Amino acid sequence: MKKFKKWMAYIVICIALAIVAAISYVTLALPNVGKPQNIKVELTPQRIEHGKYLANHVAVCVDCHSTRKWDIFAAPIDTAVLGAGGEKFDARVSFPGEVYVPNITPANLKNWTDGEIYRAITTGVKKDGSAIFPIMPWPSYSKMDPEDVYDIIAYIRTLQPHETSYPDRKLNFPLNIIVNTMPKKAEPVKKPSEGDTIAYGAYLVQSAACRDCHTKADKGTPIPGMELAGGNEYGLGGGALVRASNITPDKETGIGNWSKEQFITRFTQYANGAAKPTMVKPGQFQTIMPWWKYGGMATKDLGAIYAYLKTVKPVKNSVVKFQNKQGS
Repeated sequence: MKKFKKWMAYIVICIALAIVAAISYVTLALPNVGKPQNIKVELTPQRIEHGKYLANHVAVCVDCHSTRKWDIFAAPIDTAVLGAGGEKFDARVSFPGEVYVPNITPANLKNWTDGEIYRAITTGVKKDGSAIFPIMPWPSYSKMDPEDVYDIIAYIRTLQPHETSYPDRKLNFPLNIIVNTMPKKAEPVKKPSEGDTIAYGAYLVQSAACRDCHTKADKGTPIPGMELAGGNEYGLGGGALVRASNITPDKETGIGNWSKEQFITRFTQYANGAAKPTMVKPGQFQTIMPWWKYGGMATKDLGAIYAYLKTVKPVKNSVVKFQNKQGS
């Protein structure tokens, strides 16, 4: 009996040591995506202009990294603090911890090299080597053409500096450890020709991270067979939930009956003045979809996205877009 207890003690100690070793490895050795590239992005007018388009209307970096006005439908950004960060994710919106979206203006990135910014955007690793929680959809950005990412870097280098800073993030256990395993090396592709409409549309869907929101996931892992079929839930606070729409070509629950013109108009109305800012009270229908920014996407790009979406597998998935659990 004594020998049995002795061996059990040894086993428990070994298991404990193995757990400590594993946690130490994950927290100290990861993430490991390599050193930042030694690159210098030239701030040409062409790069800056194209980067402005991508950062505002495709990858919508500026939308997430600016304060949004949640009392207006689709929460347009506060243009007075463009790129200054400040949006907060916490338990109020069902987030497992507390994360403030960082400032990406030159005031905060002045000591970052272009290679460090590129690594952050495409692999999810900060200047100091720590992991970025994929609220920022770097897994999608990792597949962007490097030239497009360089253009975004050129543009954000020109933003008006804002001297803002926020508390360090706090992630609940065990997410605070698991986050270190998330960053991956970039898998860049060459942007298809705009003449190859389907391939170009697929590239834009990737760059806009449409799948991240519109594919149902379980604990961050996409559910097989549910690509772009919607249903992901996002807390808005106060018991309100918004769910991503089904954008597969299913005719009953998706966009199968939408014409190209209807699809394009659904977006452009937020840029051409057809849709007016509408006040939203707590408990009323709201969305996290950045319509005001996507609305500025070029019609040819929206048309390419539509063409690609019509080729994906139709998935029958009826989505209740908004729910207020407290009934207020």
